[in-house]
Amino acid sequence: MTDQQRPRRRGQGELEALVLAALREADGPERAGWVQERLGGDLAYTTVITILTRLLAKGAVTRERAGRAFVWTPASDQAGLAAHRMRRVLDGESDREAVLASFVTSLEPDDERLVRELLSGTRSEGGG
Repeated sequence: MTDQQRPRRRGQGELEALVLAALREADGPERAGWVQERLGGDLAYTTVITILTRLLAKGAVTRERAGRAFVWTPASDQAGLAAHRMRRVLDGESDREAVLASFVTSLEPDDERLVRELLSGTRSEGGG
């Protein structure tokens, strides 16, 4: 098989995003086989299980037993997952104050204003 015939290899982050997107479209908790079918079936079942297990370790999905298998559910929406990733990065740093100060000062003015409003409680729930 030549390089042009070989399917493009997707990165771990891209696969995780695809699996999460599929789970978000579900009406409720779903089995790995459903996720595999939803993604077009070009991923091996074992690959889907590996991705789901990685997402579970990251806190991005939850699972519960349903008979002999598990059903999977996204732990939160996109914003919640992004916030979780940001907290994990912050937790890995020894000088939290310096990291937070650098982050805030690197924000665009509108984003900095939004953070200040959220911290002061002047922004209504739900934004806007």
